[in-house]
Amino acid sequence: MALPDPVLRFAIFLGVFALCAAGEALRPRRERLFRRADRWFGNFGMIALATALVALAAMAVPIIGGVAAVNLSSTLGWGLFRLVDWPGWLEIVLAIVLLDLVIWAQHVATHRIPLLWRLHRVHHTDRELDVTSALRFHPFEILFSAGVRLAAILLLGPAIIAVVLFEIILNASAMFNHSSIALPDRVDRWLRLFVVTPDMHRVHHSTLSGEHNRNFGFFLSIWDRLFGLYKAQPQAGHRGMTIGLTEWLDDRPTRLGWALRLPFARK
Repeated sequence: MALPDPVLRFAIFLGVFALCAAGEALRPRRERLFRRADRWFGNFGMIALATALVALAAMAVPIIGGVAAVNLSSTLGWGLFRLVDWPGWLEIVLAIVLLDLVIWAQHVATHRIPLLWRLHRVHHTDRELDVTSALRFHPFEILFSAGVRLAAILLLGPAIIAVVLFEIILNASAMFNHSSIALPDRVDRWLRLFVVTPDMHRVHHSTLSGEHNRNFGFFLSIWDRLFGLYKAQPQAGHRGMTIGLTEWLDDRPTRLGWALRLPFARK
């Protein structure tokens, strides 16, 4: 199977982004609190800085890149998948499922470990959700996440195509489930049996601790149900719930500089 080249992968990203943004415009789930320009500048700025940081880190430590990590595991003969002789398609499916579980576990850890929460709370300070919220992660958290994926790839030893497909699926899923799209109830009920929907993930961004410590999934919805962390709906309803963190329910989270400094603030 041929690898999607970077141009194609970027085109997929833009296509999914455009579809989600169009869905928000045509069927918005909630009214906006801020102008798009105010929030989008900060959220796009965050991912731009994170991308630059990871690129610099990859120049210093090349195996940080997913494909490079696969090549290293192949050279060293590491990885669970190298111990079995399964059909290629099955290995790809299992690799994607297991990598998704790793990302789910990492997400839970960012809520449970205080040092990681200081980074991850930048994501949760967004006062409303839309497709750009999927890009709003502190650069240091993105770097940490890259390290976690590196460790998972070295442990599993998956095929390169599995890693590339997983990264495409993960990015597309994050944009979709952070979108403010009002899906028909029946569609949402069926979809969330398999994947995380916008309504399912929105619960995770509630100011209530009993809600933002639920629904950690990005792609597959099974993990939260399996580990008892699933909550179907927010207590106040999707239009009535408050999104963000109670300490910062003002316009500060829209500012890029403030968000970058937040992990180092005393509060």
